[in-house]
Amino acid sequence: MKTITVALTGASGMPYGLRLIESLLVAGCRVQVVYTQAAQIVAKQEMDLQLGSTRETEAMLRARFAAAEGQLVVYGREEWFAPIASGSNPPDAMVICPCTMGTLAAVAAGLSSNLIERAADVCLKEGRKLVIVPREAPFSTLHLENMLRLSRMGTVILPPNPGFYHHPQTLQDLVDFVVARILDQLGVAHHLMAKWGEAD
Repeated sequence: MKTITVALTGASGMPYGLRLIESLLVAGCRVQVVYTQAAQIVAKQEMDLQLGSTRETEAMLRARFAAAEGQLVVYGREEWFAPIASGSNPPDAMVICPCTMGTLAAVAAGLSSNLIERAADVCLKEGRKLVIVPREAPFSTLHLENMLRLSRMGTVILPPNPGFYHHPQTLQDLVDFVVARILDQLGVAHHLMAKWGEAD
């Protein structure tokens, strides 16, 4: 069972993050969730979803996605005793989705002012896969330089840019395209969409 940390920050694109959590649980992964205060605002605005206390959010997500006992855990952004805060117990991979430019810059600079930044730093230093899904348009030179810096450290920079060659019919199809690309990077099997050259 792979253990994947999913961090939600205050960028637009909360449907990507929630669909990713759902897909990882369906695939049998153990999911560790952490979110920023701004992510709570975005979740309410974009999905009418209430991310309250860690305990409330954990119960809500477990029920929403029918997670098995112990399969999903939610940590507070200041919960420094969480396993993801230490290199002695890192996840197999971490995804920041969606990722603000502020969080991206902090990770690129090696800051660890909250649990998300620290968990990303742990993944980098322990050689675990880190996938960042940056949501901004257009990117400034500073944004691009920070992405390049992280890319040179082995981070996967995966902007949520859906393709249209699979003829999407719904908004969910566009979300699934991006989430499928993330899952591919994590080596997690899925059935969100057919791979290129394969039948649906």
